[in-house]
Amino acid sequence: MVRAIPSNASDNVYCTLLAHSAIHGAMAGYSFTVGMVNGRHTYIPFYRVTSTRNKVKVTDRMWARLLSSTNQPSFLSQKDIDEASEADRLANRPPLPTGASSRVVRSFDQSSSCSSNGEI
Repeated sequence: MVRAIPSNASDNVYCTLLAHSAIHGAMAGYSFTVGMVNGRHTYIPFYRVTSTRNKVKVTDRMWARLLSSTNQPSFLSQKDIDEASEADRLANRPPLPTGASSRVVRSFDQSSSCSSNGEI
């Protein structure tokens, strides 16, 4: 693990517990990784870790907090951020009813871009 600041006592305890769990599981012949799940140290099989892919939303507040707390610069251009925002907006669009025509799609696009007083 690469750190920007020195570790404190709780970091040392946590890393020691993770190391002990990893050694005990490896000596028992398991293939896994270790981690905290609901406050308990657990063996996590590799297939559970790799079964789904997580995607980081670069427009999310949590990502901004991470960059701020680690003093890392954002290497994204405004174009990248705008594209990610548009992709998030389209992904969160409610599904259309079955058999919806393109006219319904156009009316949905117009209604989603309306201001609060109803103007387009």
